[in-house]
Amino acid sequence: METPSQQPAKIGGVDIEEFSRNLARLIEQGGRALAAYLKPREQGLDDREFADEVTEVVKTLSQVGDYWLADPQRAVELQGRLGKAYLDLWAAAAKRLAGEAAAPVATPAPNDKRFADPEWSSNQFYDFLKQGYLLTARWANELVKDASGLDPHTRQKAEFYMRQIANALSPSNFVLTNPELLRETFTSNGENLVRGMRMLAEDIEAGHGHLRIRQSDASMFEVGRNLATTPGKVIFQNDLMQLIQYAPSTATVLKRPLLIVPPWINKYYVLDLTPDKSFIKWCVDQGLTVFCISWVNPDARLAQKTFEDYIREGPFAALDAIKEATGEDRVHSVGYCVGGTMLAVALAIMAARRDERIMSATLFAAQVDFTYAGDLKVFVDEKQVEALEQRMAERGYLEGRTMATVFNFLRSNDLIWPYVINNYLKGKAPFPFDLLYWNSDATRMPAANHSFYVRSCYLDNKLSQGKLTISNTRIDLKSVNMPVYNLATREDHIAPAKSVLLGSKFFGGPVRFVLAGSGHIAGVVNPPGKNKYQYWTGPRPRSANLDNWLAKAKEHAGSWWPDWLAWLKRQDPAEVPAREPGGGVLKAIENAPGSYVQVRD
Repeated sequence: METPSQQPAKIGGVDIEEFSRNLARLIEQGGRALAAYLKPREQGLDDREFADEVTEVVKTLSQVGDYWLADPQRAVELQGRLGKAYLDLWAAAAKRLAGEAAAPVATPAPNDKRFADPEWSSNQFYDFLKQGYLLTARWANELVKDASGLDPHTRQKAEFYMRQIANALSPSNFVLTNPELLRETFTSNGENLVRGMRMLAEDIEAGHGHLRIRQSDASMFEVGRNLATTPGKVIFQNDLMQLIQYAPSTATVLKRPLLIVPPWINKYYVLDLTPDKSFIKWCVDQGLTVFCISWVNPDARLAQKTFEDYIREGPFAALDAIKEATGEDRVHSVGYCVGGTMLAVALAIMAARRDERIMSATLFAAQVDFTYAGDLKVFVDEKQVEALEQRMAERGYLEGRTMATVFNFLRSNDLIWPYVINNYLKGKAPFPFDLLYWNSDATRMPAANHSFYVRSCYLDNKLSQGKLTISNTRIDLKSVNMPVYNLATREDHIAPAKSVLLGSKFFGGPVRFVLAGSGHIAGVVNPPGKNKYQYWTGPRPRSANLDNWLAKAKEHAGSWWPDWLAWLKRQDPAEVPAREPGGGVLKAIENAPGSYVQVRD
C-alpha cells in the first residue's frame, strides 16, 4: 500500500507528474512538427503560394477598412453597433449571474455543430464566450456586407476571407476556451495533446512541409481492394487516360453504351466507391454497358497538354475505342463537374462537325456559364491567375494539394476545423470514411490545360457567350440539339445550383433539369438503396431564379438515379446480348481500376 508521500500529487484530479511528462513530450513532438514545416524552406524550396495568399487577404480586407475609415461618422456608427451588442450581452450575463432568467443575445445556427457540448450553454463563462464570439462574427460579416463602396468581386473575396478568419478564431478551436477539450486534457493528463501533436507532425511530413489534414483512416482503404472494385478491364490507354469497360452482370444490356467523363481534377472512383455506393456498379446492374475514363495523374512531362488535347485524347479517343469494342456508333454520355463542362464543349465541337456519335448527354453538377460560380471565383482575377500561372510554369503542373485545400476551405467548418479539433487537440484518429479518403486522394493538373480552363471559364466566361474557339471551331452550345439531363445539387458549394440552373438555357435541344438534395458529392452519389435526400423535377429553366423554379417543381423522395435511368431508356429502349470488355477486338491491358488511378499526388 502506498504511503501518502508515495501517492501521485494531484490537483483537481490531474496527476501533476504525468501532466509534466506529457508537457515535455508535447514540446518534443512540437519540435518535430516545426522541423517538418521548416525542412523544405531550409532547402530553398519556393513557398510563394502562402505569401501570395496572405497578401491577397490583407489587400482585400484593407479595402473594407478604407471604406469605413474614410468617413468618421460612418466609423463611429460601426463601432457603436458592436458596442451596443456587447452591452446587451453584459446585461443578459448580469441578469443570469443574479439568478434571473435571461434569453441569449446570440445563438448559433441550428446546423452549427461547434457548440453542441451542453457546457456551452450550462456554464455561464462558456456561454458568454460563445455569444461574444457569435456577436463579433456577425458584426464582422456586416462590416463587409454594408461596405457599399466595394465592387462585387472585392466584396465576394472579402466575405470569403472574413468568414475564414471568423471560423478560425472560434473559441471551439482552442483548448482553454473549449469545455470539451479542457475536460479531455485534464482527464488524460495532457495525453490527448501529445497524440495530437504527433499526428500533426506526421501530417506535415506527409504534406512535405504543408499540413495535409487527415480526414479519414487511410489504412482502412485501398483502391482496387475495397474501393473501385466493380469488375472490368482497361481496354485502351494513351498519355492522358485509361478507358475502362465494365463486365456485364445482366444477360441483356441496352443497345447504346454509356461513356462517363469524370473531372480531371479528381479521381474517377468517386462514382465507384464501395459496392453499395457505386453509381457505376448500379448502372451495370441495370443493364448498361459502361465505359469510364480514368484520367492520368500528370507530371511535368504533360505540362503542355491543352484543353483541346484533353478532349481529343479523352472523350473523342474513347468514342473511337467504344466503336471498336461494341460496334456501336451512337452512345449515351455522362460528364461530372469539370468533366461535364468538357463534355459540353466536346458536344459543341461535334455538332459543328456533324458528328452524331453521342445521342444524349447527362451533366452532373456541371457548369457551362460561370456568372454564379460561387466562392471559387474568389480565387480568380487577373493578378491571382497570373501568380498561379507563374507557379505552374516552374513545375509544369498545379499540385493536387492546392485544389484540395481550396475545396476544403469552401466548407471549412465541415472539412477543416472539426478535424483540427478531433485529430490535433483531442488526439483521436479520424473514423474511416470512403468519401473523405477519396477527397484526400488529390491529383495534379497540367499547366496549359488548367490555365485555359480557369481563364476561359471562370475569368472570362467565354463558353456560354459563344466566344470560345477550339480547333478553329467556335463553340456554340445552341448547336447541341440532343436531349440533356442536367442535374444540380441544392447545397452545392462548387457548382452552385443557381449556376447549373442558368446553364440549362444555353443548350439547343430538350433539357430535363433535376435538382437533387445535399451537395456536390453526396447529392450525386446517392444510391436508391440508401433512401436518402430527395430530388425535384419541373419545367425547363429560363433564368437563374431557383426559387421560382422550385415553386413550380415537384418533390420526390429518395434518389434521382431511377428517374435518370427511365429518361435514358426513353431515348432508345432497344436491348442486345451482354457484351464482354473489349468485345474480342480490343485486348485487355489490365484489370480495373487500372494503374493511372493508383498514382498519388
